[in-house]
Amino acid sequence: MRLRVLGRLLQIQRVLVRHGLDEFILQTHLLRPLRYAFYLSPATWFERRKGGSRGERIRLALEELGPIFVKFGQALSTRRDLLPSDIADELAKLQDRVPPFPGDQARAIAERAYGRPLAEVFDSFDEMPLAAASIAQVHTARLRTGQDVVVKVVRPGVRERIERDLEVMYVVAGLALDYAREAYRLRPVEIVREYEKTIVDELDLMREAANAAQLRRNFEGSDLLYVPEVHWDYCRPEVMVMERIHGIVISEMDELRRRGANIQRLAENGVLIFFTQVFRHNFFHADMHPGNIFVQLEDPEYPKYAAVDFGIVGSLDARDQHYLAENFLAFFERDYNRVARLHVESGWLPADTRVDELEAAVRTVCEPIFNKPLSEISFGQVLLRVFETARRFNMHVQPQLILLQKTLLQIEGLGRQLYPELDLWKTAQPILKEWAADRLSGRALADQLRRQLPDLSEALRMLPQVLQQAVQQASQGNLRIKVDQPGFERLRAEIRAGARRRDATIVGAVTLLGGLVWLAVSFNPWPGAVLCAAGGIAIVLARRD
Repeated sequence: MRLRVLGRLLQIQRVLVRHGLDEFILQTHLLRPLRYAFYLSPATWFERRKGGSRGERIRLALEELGPIFVKFGQALSTRRDLLPSDIADELAKLQDRVPPFPGDQARAIAERAYGRPLAEVFDSFDEMPLAAASIAQVHTARLRTGQDVVVKVVRPGVRERIERDLEVMYVVAGLALDYAREAYRLRPVEIVREYEKTIVDELDLMREAANAAQLRRNFEGSDLLYVPEVHWDYCRPEVMVMERIHGIVISEMDELRRRGANIQRLAENGVLIFFTQVFRHNFFHADMHPGNIFVQLEDPEYPKYAAVDFGIVGSLDARDQHYLAENFLAFFERDYNRVARLHVESGWLPADTRVDELEAAVRTVCEPIFNKPLSEISFGQVLLRVFETARRFNMHVQPQLILLQKTLLQIEGLGRQLYPELDLWKTAQPILKEWAADRLSGRALADQLRRQLPDLSEALRMLPQVLQQAVQQASQGNLRIKVDQPGFERLRAEIRAGARRRDATIVGAVTLLGGLVWLAVSFNPWPGAVLCAAGGIAIVLARRD
């Protein structure tokens, strides 16, 4: 284990001790004995237990540990059904109230990115941050055209901290594979690798600006979601400038009710937006915690979402999207046999899985929550049953779906806060049925054919040349067809091993026979005995190979 990783693990333990989170350390198997070094440290005696609730101490510890831990807290903050209220309240502060870095540093970073003073770029720039998050913070400014904008600036040193913590995550994932029996099924290294791509992409604000532009195009003219405009001329990898929008943070329920917002419609529209992004656009905002979602109330009866922070987006390949949609539809229709078969067909479960047994297990998990409002569903118990089922049937984690699953949990958490009576499944079912019908429509098939027509035309154009080359090679005896199937290499290896065993057996038999002949005709038995022994050993070894 590298010294830097060991040092970071020790630092994590020390932060937990300093904030009085001893119970978490007692449950940490890795480096557990080292906690005594902290208990015996005078610095720890004076720093430990400075007061405050357990929620506040957890929040402060996550803030001190850095961006990856803050994001973990943000994700947890949307699940008030799974957390005590005091912890959930404190973690909610991580959504947009992370301690900021000094405004003069933000100015310096922006001026370095532009290569000139900010006074030459903006008419005004407020060094007091409007909001601060784990990766970047936001300042208000005004363009020389008079338009109000927000300027997002990446935190100094954040890349180095993230790279260090990713290294720690890889080490812990490797230890899990070495020492935890079921880690292979959870695929921890692949999960960390998938997360690494997501978090590293978030550091490039040009990529975030491109994500915002795509999402804005997808919802152009929509009554569901507003995405602010990107000002490309002012965007750099460390700085992004967008239109400033105004609205009510979605977690401010009292204000929404005071303004007369239709809360039920707002909750249903949230589900509609999610499924539209995933199945119609195949491009979804994957960081839907309350700090990134606002509500515009020009018409309170028809409230409109407004989104910010587009650093994390997701999409699915066609195969995963198909199987996911089919699973949802089968669930809505309570066709648990189809759910079971789809899990096997998709490769998410081993091919030898008993479909009837899986069907019974899926029915056991799904029936208790079907057609119930969110307020009557205990997702803690549902998750426990899902994990138990996955373990029983040797289900492997699908890293490419983790971002989507996290987003769905966030959307469900928002829905629970907004309108606990929301029937998540009933709201989503019409969207998926419409999507499935559109996929099978003649127009969809025609569109797909039109998209593939250039490739098909190019293939047809190249076909005569390819056939001519194949015929010429065949006539010269040079035509080779490469067949690469799983198992062929193993078969070749077995054939080669069989040939080696055969040759060794023949050599051993000849040597043994020679030894016997020598013993029969010679007065000196030793060479014959040696030959017999060598031949016998060769035959035994050949049989064991």
